Parts: sequence; structure tokens; C-alpha cells
Amino acid sequence: MSRFSMLQELFTNLSERSLRAFAPGGTAKPDVKTLLEWCDTLLSRKGEASGVAWAQRLLEGFNTLNDESRLTFYRELAKRYQPDPADVVEKTTAYTEDQNAETLKQLIIAVEPQRQELFRRLNLAPNGTKTLVALRQGLFQYLKEVPELKAVDNDLRHLFSSWFNRGFLVLRRIDWSTPALLLEKIIQYEAVHEINGWDDLRRRVNPSDRRCFAFFHPALGEDPLIFVEVALTLDTAASIAEVLDENRQPNIGEKPTTAVFYSISNCQDGLRGVSFGSFLIKQVVRELSLELPSLNRFVTLSPVPGFVKWLKSNSDEAIADRCTAALEIIDQPDWIQDELKKAAAKKLLMPLAAHYLVKVQHKNLPLDPVARFHIGNGSSLDRINWAADTSALGMQQSAGIMVNYLYDLDRIEVNHEACAEKGIVNASRSVTSLL
Repeated sequence: MSRFSMLQELFTNLSERSLRAFAPGGTAKPDVKTLLEWCDTLLSRKGEASGVAWAQRLLEGFNTLNDESRLTFYRELAKRYQPDPADVVEKTTAYTEDQNAETLKQLIIAVEPQRQELFRRLNLAPNGTKTLVALRQGLFQYLKEVPELKAVDNDLRHLFSSWFNRGFLVLRRIDWSTPALLLEKIIQYEAVHEINGWDDLRRRVNPSDRRCFAFFHPALGEDPLIFVEVALTLDTAASIAEVLDENRQPNIGEKPTTAVFYSISNCQDGLRGVSFGSFLIKQVVRELSLELPSLNRFVTLSPVPGFVKWLKSNSDEAIADRCTAALEIIDQPDWIQDELKKAAAKKLLMPLAAHYLVKVQHKNLPLDPVARFHIGNGSSLDRINWAADTSALGMQQSAGIMVNYLYDLDRIEVNHEACAEKGIVNASRSVTSLL
């Protein structure tokens, strides 16, 4: 047995003994009132001595609640563990009158919701992190109807941003030798281009000109956080069909010059808003550069998921007529199969796509979520590809258009600053010529 395994076993035994010694007994499923009493105990000095045991029992109890009881529990978390307004005012006044390290410390303690300390202590339990991620995921369905739950969501997101920072993430390559259970998760979590079974997966991870990398976190074990699929090519891919072609022959014996990032999938919905993708792409670029010195171009092949939605909601009078004319074509079934309609749609949609990606913004970033991610990450808009994704989803969201974002290692920081400070989307001449 390895030293690590021995330590794990020792910790498990200690946790079980602690649970038997300190945690409440009985096998009945706890109700919300009981769980809240356990929360108070966990936060008390009494709970400090048996934190793991109380945390484990509490999370186990939470997992037994039905949907109605879970909502009640979420509501109580939002209401019971808020900062005390009077205490915040008192500590703010004290700090204003005497600005020193101690008054600042007391102010910070006063403004932090007790929920954050509760979540920290719950995280002590075996699989505590995983359960809290699931707890936040379950919270999402109620946020619109119960806005006060946003406070609970903010606390969890704040803590996850620390617990899942780059220093804790481990990059691993996924290939055909990867354990089957993990490969099944890759099939399950693929969110951009569906993986149709094991043969399709093998075509994506096994050939010499294909790569797949994922980030892992020690607290989640073999459950990935995010993964990216990469095609190593001799040129920039212009359509997803050529990347996923079942009859494609690998570039065996030829040195690839281009790495095409064609799919990035987040795996943990409970970590929504916690950024991993920017770190993943940049680290994979570094890994590939070391492995394959012939690579000199790093691009994505990305969807434009907000494009059609924007066309339908656009209120800009300057382009409203063109949007309407384009929609009249793409709302017709099988328009992509009609050469005349296809040509007319291309003439209208390509300039509109350039306008949407370059000029339509929210808070100095592109409105489109994928463009916002890549442009904000320091890439430039390299090329807009017509009829690049004719799948049902691709047609529905982007009228078949896909985009190449270019990661120029020498310009990533310049591009990022231009976007962040001035809202500038750096685009190639082939894109700007469409405007």
C-alpha cells in the first residue's frame, strides 16, 4: 500500500470514528428544521471538535431532501446567515474613525455572511467539495423566481473561485489508453459537437493528429472540470465537417503547422462562472508547442451561438431591413439545400455576422458568449466561415456560420488589453472587409 493510500485510509477511519462519537444518531431522514439545527451546531464551538462528522452527516441529510424541502433549505440559508446590519454599521464606523489593521479585520468579519464559513466547514466532509458544487447546480433553477437566493449563489461562487484557482488544477491528456470510466465522462460532457458512441470518440482522441486535454481538481477525483479537443492540421479548418469526417485519413508522417481547437466543454455546471477555459487553452498551447515545434498557428473553430437570436431581436434601424430579409430566407425549411437561397443568404448573413461579432457589445466585450470568451482571452477574429456547421443546432443558432479565433502568442496580451480597456475587437482584413 502506498503512503498516500495509507493516509487516505487513516483519514477515513478517523472520520468514521468521529462520526460515531460526535454526530447525531438515528437513521431517520432529517427534515429542514433538523438540518438547520445541525448547521448551527457546525458553526458553533461545539462543532469545531467534530467538524468532519457534522459536515458529513449534514451533507448526507441534504441529499435526502425532496425538491420542495431543498428550496426551503436554500431560502433559510439566504435568510438565516446574512451579516447583521447593525454590526456592519458599528464596524464601519469604527474603521472610519480609526483605520488600522484590527478595525479593518473586524469590519471584514462583520460583512462576510456566516454562510461562507458554513460552506468552508461543510467542505471538510469526504466529497464535500463535490456535494457543494452539486448544491450550487441545484440552486440555479430557482434564481429567477427567488432572487434572494442570489446571495447564496454569490457566496458559493466566491469560494469556488478560490478553491478552484489555477494553482490547484492538473492538466492531463485524454487518449485511447485513458480508463473507460473517464472516457465515458468525455462522451457524456461533450457540449459542442455530440460524440456518437465509442467509434466517434476514438476518432477524436486516438489518431496521431488529434489531441484531447482536460483539467482536473484533486477534490473531484476523476471527474474533469473542462476539456478541449484539438485537430493538428496543415491548414486552418473552415468547417466542422472536415474535422469530424469519418473517412478522414490522419496526417501521418507530415508535420502539422496548425492546431485547431474545435470543441471546449465545461463539465461541472455547478462551477458556472468560475473560469478555467482561458488557462486551459494557454497551457495546451504551451504543451503542444513543446511537443510539436512545427506548429506555428493556433486557432479555434468556434460556433456563434447568439447570432440568430440577435438577428431576431435586433433593433438597429441601420441594419434592420437586412436582418429581416435574412430571416425570411433562413426561416424556410431546407434553405441551405437551395443554391439560390443559399447564395442570397450568404450575401446578407456574412456582413451581418461580421457586424455582430465586431461591433455588438455588452460592457466592452462582444455580446456573443463564445466571442466574449475568446476575444476577452486575447485572441483576434481571424475568419468567418460560411456553411461551416450544417447540423440542426448549428443552423438553429448561427445559420451554419463558424468562426476562427487566432491565438497569436505575441499579441495575446495586447489584444486582451485593447478589448478590456477600449472594447476593441482585433479582426483580420478578411473580416473587416465584410463590414
